[in-house]
Amino acid sequence: MKVLLIKLGGSIVHELEEPFFASIKYLQDEGFHVAFVHGGGPDIDEMLHKLQIEPSFHNGLRKTTKDVLSVVELVLSGKTNRHIVSLLKNHGLPAIGLHGNDAILEGDYIDQDTLGEVGEITSVNSELIQQVMSLGFIPVLTPLAVSKTGQTLNINADMAAGAVAKALNAESCVFVTDVKGVLNNGVLLEQMTAEAAEQLIEANVIYGGMIPKVKTALKTMETGIKHVRIVSGKDHFFKNGRWVGTSFLEKVGIGL
Repeated sequence: MKVLLIKLGGSIVHELEEPFFASIKYLQDEGFHVAFVHGGGPDIDEMLHKLQIEPSFHNGLRKTTKDVLSVVELVLSGKTNRHIVSLLKNHGLPAIGLHGNDAILEGDYIDQDTLGEVGEITSVNSELIQQVMSLGFIPVLTPLAVSKTGQTLNINADMAAGAVAKALNAESCVFVTDVKGVLNNGVLLEQMTAEAAEQLIEANVIYGGMIPKVKTALKTMETGIKHVRIVSGKDHFFKNGRWVGTSFLEKVGIGL
């Protein structure tokens, strides 16, 4: 099974446009089975604000008390996930929402004293996800896991995407953002090695919110995924047999 794993950040979920969905259809025509893992940071922060709970982070991970976890699970499962599934269906792409803590993602605490109910994935029920895809549906997963003792854990969506992509032996993993990829003076960099990416970060060509996206892409590449890309949720990222975005490769000139 040729698998494409798409990671949707919470900030792009509400900005996806028609060409993005068209690209998924083109990829399905190329024989890809598609799966999503999504975040929901802005939606979660909005709900926390309404409840007068101040968001807190440590090393880029959301500190998750029991109260915050209840909000995270409510928003991810009840709002963000349903929104994505609805969008896909409205664009002629049959989809099913799956909650990671329903025996799909198993995890363990990272540092309960510092982060609370935050975990990392230790195993993925890849067979269940593959069964959903084999039936012609797009699985849309929340980044929630369950511990061996039955506790729900909040998982960083980028980390979840990498773990699921590896478990599914995905041929490609794409991280969706609001630009076509990594830009240098407005020009799209179509290919990039890890070494080149680090140099561009040091030179401040890659800056701001693109830095964590690039670092996550590089880390995902280290898990053995053949093709890792940063693409746009507002434009075609695949058309006429060609990818549009920034591809991270071991050596420039191969792998596209």
